[in-house]
Amino acid sequence: MSEEGKVAETVSEVLGERVDVVSHALHWLVENQDLLVTYVLNIVFAIVTLVIGMMLARVISGTFHKILTKRQFDITIVDFVSHMVRYVIIAFVIIAALSRLGVETTSFVAIIGAAGLAVGLALQGSLSNFASGVLIIALRPFKAGEYIEAAGTAGVVESVQIFSTTLTSPDNKFVVVPNSAILSGNIINYSRKSTRRIDLVVGVSYNADLAQTKRILETIVKANEGVLKSPEPLVAVAELADSSVNLVVRPWVRGEDYWPVRFELMEAIKNGLDDAGIEIPFPQMDVHMDK
Repeated sequence: MSEEGKVAETVSEVLGERVDVVSHALHWLVENQDLLVTYVLNIVFAIVTLVIGMMLARVISGTFHKILTKRQFDITIVDFVSHMVRYVIIAFVIIAALSRLGVETTSFVAIIGAAGLAVGLALQGSLSNFASGVLIIALRPFKAGEYIEAAGTAGVVESVQIFSTTLTSPDNKFVVVPNSAILSGNIINYSRKSTRRIDLVVGVSYNADLAQTKRILETIVKANEGVLKSPEPLVAVAELADSSVNLVVRPWVRGEDYWPVRFELMEAIKNGLDDAGIEIPFPQMDVHMDK
């Protein structure tokens, strides 16, 4: 056989194989057209479900954000709740889309639960911080902008996040405190009340005239414009200590005036007692030596 004949035979064989493949494919399509239509429709419905679900999640989350903001909730609560709502809706949408594709969602949820349990055991500390964050949001022992003391640190609350709370210390340090550490101890909120009491202890010599000393302290306290008239300031003898007679000075001030008034009173008391010749003693010890 000539070379032209061999080439023609080879071409005819290749074309025959391709025709057979196309024929089988067309035959399979004809036989399974209902199944293909069902699969295509399921995929389309799953995509539509996913797209619409994502849009609804964003809309509902935004609606929650607007409603909570309009009702003047703390911004940390607004952000926390709106994000949680969005993530929960997205999770349900994904499960619904997978169910539309024929995926056994029961097994899928079981797998997610088992994986969540394993991750939870590995991340107990993080989950504890998350739970504490939810409790802080729910109980609201403090909110953004308030000055608190918790977990061994103090500062102005910047934000309450899922796992931690951020503070700004009085010397402008950025402090991140785990939420579980905050809830495991005492929380002191200095901003929740509008007024605060300044507690000062002033020690004077045993030779000092206590009546005169009390009059001087009362005059100094009442002369300060930051001290409130009610409740009335208290000046009283509190202790007969080793080296001094200790008097307590307890005026009330507005919360924002606490530190300025405290510093002013400390300086004024020192100068006033010096001017009156009243000694502010320091700890001392007498040693007697026998030969």
